[in-house]
Amino acid sequence: MSVAGRAPRRTVSGDQEHNAGGEFVAGLAARKAAARLLAAVIDARTPLDGLTDHENGHPQYKALDLRDRGLVRAILVTALRYRMTISGLLARRLEKPLPPNATALSHILHVAAAQILFLDIPDSAAVDLAVTHAKSDPRTQRFSGLVNGVLRTLARAKEAELPAVLAATDEAPKWFSDRLKAAYGAEKARLILAAHRHEAPVDFTVKADAGLWAEKLGGIVLPTGTVRVEKLAGAVTELPGFAEGAWWVQDAAASLPARLFGDVGGLRVADLCAAPGGKTAQLILAGARVTAVDTSKNRLARLEQNLDRLGLSAEIVQADLLKYEPAALFDAVLLDAPCSSTGTVRRHPDVPWTKTAADVEKLADLQRRLLARAVTLVRPGGRIVFSNCSLDPLEGEELHRSFLKDTAAVIDDPLHQGEIAGIDSFLTQQGTLRTTPADLDLGAPERSGLDGFFAARMRRAG
Repeated sequence: MSVAGRAPRRTVSGDQEHNAGGEFVAGLAARKAAARLLAAVIDARTPLDGLTDHENGHPQYKALDLRDRGLVRAILVTALRYRMTISGLLARRLEKPLPPNATALSHILHVAAAQILFLDIPDSAAVDLAVTHAKSDPRTQRFSGLVNGVLRTLARAKEAELPAVLAATDEAPKWFSDRLKAAYGAEKARLILAAHRHEAPVDFTVKADAGLWAEKLGGIVLPTGTVRVEKLAGAVTELPGFAEGAWWVQDAAASLPARLFGDVGGLRVADLCAAPGGKTAQLILAGARVTAVDTSKNRLARLEQNLDRLGLSAEIVQADLLKYEPAALFDAVLLDAPCSSTGTVRRHPDVPWTKTAADVEKLADLQRRLLARAVTLVRPGGRIVFSNCSLDPLEGEELHRSFLKDTAAVIDDPLHQGEIAGIDSFLTQQGTLRTTPADLDLGAPERSGLDGFFAARMRRAG
């Protein structure tokens, strides 16, 4: 069938696992790993990237070969991207809802349904492996018949039922959907949630000659100057320009905050919470003398590796920002603050399921404290740019508005139409910057949109 946003074609992997009778069953280990990791995301709110890290990920994931790991990640991303649709279609086939303690059974069903509905895996294989999985787990043995019946009827009905359910479903937990509607209105929220069903394109910030690199990489140049490729043909490390450091991967929205300073040639600029270093690199290329500050030793090591590949250098400082004491005040500071990351759901579909409204409130409080500290690090008259990749106004517009009202040490420095090329459509009436995945329509969802970002510009008073 043809469904907009369906995942790329995958084949059943060749891993081996025993069934209840002691026989080896191809593909079973991957499905067991997928269900286990889905449980970690949904039940324990564990981020997916950590679970599927090739070096430090979940042991059950690392035990698989690379091909099977790719299959597991495809299943998980799909199961999370379409979780509400899958839940609705499964519920139609159950006489009564599953009991709250039947989470293992629910995850088996979701893993199989993701394959049946959205991945090009034979329905019979997805059903048979789910039934075998259920029989092999003491918690779900007695439900193997239910698994078989539910999934087989789902496979038969998918062509008729799936399009209407997709059209009628908000693909998000209620807390997240409600906050989007409150912030953006029902229609814009619908468009954002629809965009989340599609994998994001790959964006590159290039050192020079965006047109040349768009041609070499098989992409286009966006109005903001970013090079966009709809789908990569291979690994990023194998692409032309990687080894010589001609570009780095950076979402178009993430490239905007560093541009809000204007001319930084010769200025001392602090990039706070700097890792992995995309904004640091931008500021260096713009002529700034950059100090990159981050609390994480491992993240700073990655930043240093990235700068080395790009042939760039900065002063690198490992410090807790709330305690950081530079030798002299900076001419400007960029604070891309830790946040709920709700603007990156296209890339990280686990975010709405691993975060809560309470997390948004806690992170907004942290951002406010970090911003207050950042102001003290810039000289009087110097610029401060505050940004994050959250869609929630509590971490963006509301925080900015209340911070200006309550902080005598800063004054607003709003952005103006025509001031910075390519960003006018993202400017608010208040002179701040706001992007969402529903913006930048390029005619097809697979190449449109950008991460949700908020950014505001201020000056230190005096």
